[in-house]
Amino acid sequence: MTISAYVTTPKLQRHLYEGPLGIHIDLYAAQLLKEGHCRQSAWRCLRVVSDFSHWLERKRISLAEVDERTVERYQEFRSRNRCPFLSDQPALNRLLTVLRGIDAIRPKRPAALSPGDVIFEQFRRYLSQERGLACGTIARHELVVRRFVRERCEDESKRFRTLTAADILGFIKHHAGDGSPRSAQIMCNTLREFMRYLHYRGYIRTDLAASVPAIRRWRLASLPEYLLPGQVQKVLNACDRRSAIGRRDYAILLMLARLGLRANEIATLTLDDVDWQAGQLSVQAKGRQRAQLPLPHEVGSAVATYLQNGRPQSDSRRLFLRDLAPHAGFTSSGGISMIAAAALKRAGIQGVAHKGSHLFRHSLATALLRAGASLTEIGQVLRHQDHDTTRIYAKVDIDSLRVLSLRWPGGVR
Repeated sequence: MTISAYVTTPKLQRHLYEGPLGIHIDLYAAQLLKEGHCRQSAWRCLRVVSDFSHWLERKRISLAEVDERTVERYQEFRSRNRCPFLSDQPALNRLLTVLRGIDAIRPKRPAALSPGDVIFEQFRRYLSQERGLACGTIARHELVVRRFVRERCEDESKRFRTLTAADILGFIKHHAGDGSPRSAQIMCNTLREFMRYLHYRGYIRTDLAASVPAIRRWRLASLPEYLLPGQVQKVLNACDRRSAIGRRDYAILLMLARLGLRANEIATLTLDDVDWQAGQLSVQAKGRQRAQLPLPHEVGSAVATYLQNGRPQSDSRRLFLRDLAPHAGFTSSGGISMIAAAALKRAGIQGVAHKGSHLFRHSLATALLRAGASLTEIGQVLRHQDHDTTRIYAKVDIDSLRVLSLRWPGGVR
């Protein structure tokens, strides 16, 4: 019995086997074992599935009738009569996946799309197939377009025909201050692209792309934030390498600090990307390019230590995994950024506004500049495609800039 890995009391085991789901409870427990759930987490999942099974029996609902709607009805009952956990819904979703894997229940019915959703799905295919944009870029477009459709179009395709420049300007005025000037620029670029698409497909008669204003943002106007080498080392030393999480975070932070990798580049690394014999690392860089980087001994040693004494057992080929079950790779760069932010807080780093993974990239570039590296060499290390991206670091070398500065008219008084 697979449930014996989590439940040893005969009375509880008999209770789990009751109801229409009882014949599949071992298979569900096997999935929990595969995902690496601890005893407490697995028991919560088994308990909610068992309660669901007894509820189905009381309601005289057969196993073949179970679907998302049945789970929704049970969750409504559970919210009124039980003490629900945040893990209840993921546990029930996992149950549906297990049951569909053996064809015990019907396949998932496709959700009915509203007219606005249909248009957006067409827009998504247009960006992917005709524009050739990456999935991450399309996802950023999705956030803006869905909010715009929800607020200005009421999910009705006929509303697109009544769109005016005032609707677009009102949306931009309302949300331009939600983030940084760069975020406002990206929002306007997305709206401009969406208006062109609506006109191209005939949803609007007038091309409203020209009505989307440009957000003014001076390039190279600010200094890049960075950490001094001593501060970077302080962050690394603050990792508790006696724990599995500490070993993982230490390896990730070393990749940020020593190689200048982006968060998404680390999140998408796989076990196959590390060539131990050649001492190289293959990275999925921006622009769908693959970059071959040297693997320093310090970084390679930290990664090897994590793989041998920290990485959970998993079928995932991702290099770095989440510590909590299910043990899978990070879904986005946000997980890496959170690790970096937590490490900076743990080390007590103050005086920087943006505490994220990119801070280590700026710190590496600044350290190389102060060590005598040229901007061209720094651009090669950071894999910049545009030289202007690297030139911002020239402003960090204040001592060299003083030589180039003009004397103040009239001298110093």
